Amino acid sequence: MNRSRLRLDDRSTLLERVVSRLREAILQREFQPGERLVQEELAEAMGVSRMPIREALRQLEKEGLVTLEPHKGAIVTQVTADDIEEIYYLRSVLEAAVAERFLANLSSEDKQMLHQLNKEMETAAGNGNAEQFIAKNAEFHRLLRKGCHWRRANMILEMLWHGFPPHTPGMLPGQMERSLNEHREMLQLIEAGDAGRLSEVIRKHIMRTGEAFKEHLIHQELSSEKKRRD
Repeated sequence: MNRSRLRLDDRSTLLERVVSRLREAILQREFQPGERLVQEELAEAMGVSRMPIREALRQLEKEGLVTLEPHKGAIVTQVTADDIEEIYYLRSVLEAAVAERFLANLSSEDKQMLHQLNKEMETAAGNGNAEQFIAKNAEFHRLLRKGCHWRRANMILEMLWHGFPPHTPGMLPGQMERSLNEHREMLQLIEAGDAGRLSEVIRKHIMRTGEAFKEHLIHQELSSEKKRRD
C-alpha cells in the first residue's frame, strides 16, 4: 500500500488516532492478513515516534487484529466472516438480554443522558464526524447496560466491544443514519418501559449491523483477490 496515506495531520489524542488509522487500514485490507507491520516503517509513514506505534499495536493485539510474535513483531491477523458472525451474534443475545432484564434499573438521569448522547450522535453524523459518532455510540450502549449487575455478562460484553464493532459507522456507508433511526426507536421504548420490545429492537439492530459488516468484509476479500490475480 502507499504508506504516505497513513500520515496524521492532527496530533491531538495521538495514540487514539494511531490506533484508529491502523485499525481502519487492517479492516479495509490495506494491510493483508499475514503481513508484518514494522514499527519503524509505520512511524515514518505516520510522522510519529515509535512509542505510539508500539502502544497502538498492543491495543490492536487485544482487539484480535494483530498478533505480536517474538522476533517477528506484529503480524496482521485474518479476520473472517465467521469471526464477525460470532461476535455480533453473541453481542445481540447478551445485550438484548441485559436490556430486557435490567431496564428498570436505569434512573431518570440515565435516560436523560441517553437522549443527550443520541443528540450528540446526530450532530456528529450531520458533520460527518465518524470518530465522534463512534465514541458517543459506545457510551450509549455502555450506559444502556449500566443497570446490569451480572459481572460475567459485563466482562464478556466489554471483550466483544473491543476491535471492530464500534467502528462500523466509519466503514459502512449509511451506517450512521440507520443506527440513529434504531436508537430513536430504542429511546421511545425505554421511556415507555417496554423491556420486551426494547430487547427485540436491540437484537435486530446488532444483527443488522453484523450482516452489513460481514458483506463489507466479503466484498473487501473479493476485491483483494481480484487485485492479486490482476
